[in-house]
Parts: sequence; C-alpha cells; structure tokens
Amino acid sequence: MLDITLLGTGSPMPDPNRAGPATLISSGDTHFLVDAGRGVMMRLAAAGVGAGQLTAVLLTHLHSDHFTDLNDVITTRWVMTFEPTPLTIFGPVGTKTMVDHILASLAPDISYRIAHHADLGYQPPVTVVEMVEGPLDVPGDVTVRCAQTDHKPVEPSIGFRFDHDGAGVVVAGDTIPCEGLDDLCASANALVHTAIRKDIIETIPLQRMLDTLDYHSSPQDAAETAERAGIGTLVLTHYVPAIPPGGGDDWRELVAPHFSGSVEIGDDLHRVRVSSP
Repeated sequence: MLDITLLGTGSPMPDPNRAGPATLISSGDTHFLVDAGRGVMMRLAAAGVGAGQLTAVLLTHLHSDHFTDLNDVITTRWVMTFEPTPLTIFGPVGTKTMVDHILASLAPDISYRIAHHADLGYQPPVTVVEMVEGPLDVPGDVTVRCAQTDHKPVEPSIGFRFDHDGAGVVVAGDTIPCEGLDDLCASANALVHTAIRKDIIETIPLQRMLDTLDYHSSPQDAAETAERAGIGTLVLTHYVPAIPPGGGDDWRELVAPHFSGSVEIGDDLHRVRVSSP
C-alpha cells in the first residue's frame, strides 16, 4: 500500500492555515517528498517524518512556491544527521542550477557550522538528477517514474507515478490536461492533482490573477483526467482560492458530474491510504 499525506495544500498566497505545496508519498520507511513549499519542515515534523528519513525529494517544476523551503530541507538534513546523509533531488531541467544557487546562498551558514562543530566537517551532500521522463533510480521497493506535463511557459514540468505491491499513485503538480499525465494515470489507483477555481478567479478584475487560468487545471479538469484513466480516488490540493478549514463541499459538487470515484479534499496533514484493488 501507499500513503498520501498532504503536507501543504496552499498556494503562492500566504495562508495561516495552509502551508505551501508539498505532498508526502510513503510506504513503510520509504518517504518521497514531492515539492517543498513554505513550511514543509514543520509539516513533516507534524507527520512524524524527519529530513533524514526522506528517500528523495522530487520537484514537479521550478515555480518558487513549489521549492521555497527546499533550503530548509537541505540544511535540516545536513545538521540533524550525524554522518553524511546524501540527499537526492529529482526535478526538471534547471533544477541543478537552482540548487547550486540555494547552496551558494547558504555558504555563510555552512562555513559557520563547519567552523563551530568538529563533527560536521563536510558540505551538505546533495545530488541532483534532472529528468523529463522515464524511471527514477531510487532505493527500496517503490518504483517511481515521471513524464512531462503541460504548465507552459514553465517548461519542462513533470508529474510522478509511484507503484508498490499493486498500488499506483500519481502526483501531477501544476498542469492542464495532457498526454503525459494521461500516460502516468493509466491503471493507477489514485491521482493527487492541484486545482484552482476558475469560476471564481475569472471574476477577479486583476490581470495577474486572470493569467493563472490558462496553465492550471480546474477541479472539473482534474476530475475528467481521473475519470478518463479509470482512477478510483482523486485527491485535490493547492487550493486557489484557499478553502476554509474543514470546508470543500462546494469543490466536491463541482467534481461530482465529472468523476465517479472517491474525492478527497482536506486540510494540511490530511492522509489517504491507497491499496491494490
């Protein structure tokens, strides 16, 4: 089985109740962090997972809200483990340059800690693997692959599929419906998909908000993608506008005509267990 934990269900707009985009996919002691939005380490701590327990970090794309606190993951893993614990980060083309810049920004902190702690005589060990599609080389018995999604002009953007013992989970990230996502979803059991309420946003007379409409999916779009693939559980996240804590019934009503399966909408730390049929 696979466990989905919605660590952060928020968006670029700061919200006191919702951390930035981040999803944890777990099986036993194997933990994959997909995206690392603001507050991710606090949410990981609440979920009972430390930075040193992460098998890998997977980034769907390089919009800042999806990697804002990657620096915190890198630093916390480095400082809070007591032997070199390499962190592998998978992401689209451009991820290595971004991580190099994060490490450069941390250079003063890194030098201070190395100077102060005799047992911390090494730089944060980070390996970056840039992907567009294909299988990821990860340890353990969860297989992971990725495919390109459509979030243009953010290019490339990628989604990920996790399979273990007959259970399949897809994490889409930000995208509109596309062939790459359909490929990942084929025969999967659950789809984790970001969604924005286009019916609300299109009424806001601000061009910067209206610009978001053409490269995100609505709840209906996500539902149709899941229905087309025969997926049993649709998990929505990255709510724009933010859903009040405990809310979401209006989102479910939008999805219902387009999807025959189970719909999960929740607050940060909402967990969904996915088993093979």
